[in-house]
Amino acid sequence: MGRLDGKVAVITGATSGIGLRTAEVFVAEGAKIVIAGRRRPEGEALARQLGPACIFRQTDVTIEEQMRALISLAVEKFGRIDCLFNNAGGPAQTGGIEGLEVDRFDAAMATLVRSVMLGMKHAAPHMKKQGFGSIINNGSIAGRLAGFSSSMVYSAAKAAVIHLTRCVAMELGESNIRVNSISPGAIATGIFGKALGLSTEAAEKTPAVMREVYKAAQPIPRAGLPDDIAHAAVFLASDESSFVNGHDLVVDGAMTGGRNWSQQQQGYVALRKAFDQGAG
Repeated sequence: MGRLDGKVAVITGATSGIGLRTAEVFVAEGAKIVIAGRRRPEGEALARQLGPACIFRQTDVTIEEQMRALISLAVEKFGRIDCLFNNAGGPAQTGGIEGLEVDRFDAAMATLVRSVMLGMKHAAPHMKKQGFGSIINNGSIAGRLAGFSSSMVYSAAKAAVIHLTRCVAMELGESNIRVNSISPGAIATGIFGKALGLSTEAAEKTPAVMREVYKAAQPIPRAGLPDDIAHAAVFLASDESSFVNGHDLVVDGAMTGGRNWSQQQQGYVALRKAFDQGAG
């Protein structure tokens, strides 16, 4: 049996990267899924690939009526909703505080925070009626510590997601609905290219570069992969995590654990040399 046999899940931002791989893994583990994204051709192609267990609905996650319809579709087609993975996101404006544009700030907050709120708002009534459910929100290590994103707006938005997750977990946990977040580290997807101004098409070609750039950024000697987040989402969606609630699951290879061991030791060697030269 698959770890998600018989479960029904909604996954937003499923046309690329983490969302796409999560959709593939959820179906392989036995789930029926409704996937959402803005790009219709990519979404429909993925639904065809995954077969009758997958339905695609083109969705702008910042618009309440579209999110309401997305959640309702899962219930109409499959009878219930066991899991919601609020994964949709995107880059935000880079640069210092003085150069931030209000419209771009608001747009990023809508994509990164409002969408999460809307997903939880409209999944909650169905899950309460069932008496169970698992909501997973995509956070980031940038929401836990400053300096882990090229955008302070993105970092602030992800901090809001992580704390909103905890707040809603305290409420919905009383209805046997678990609410958790996953905070990825350096995952090789196209979001870094998008943040640096590449087109969507060009950004989707950059994961191989990211694997090389980030292979030494954490103690685990490789960059993170969409697979790593997809399997973390399987755990939180499954009954294996039935007592996990209000938790931010960090999947970063210990990037945020502290200074890497080798770098620390190199620093001691340099300090010893400085002492020796000073004594001479």
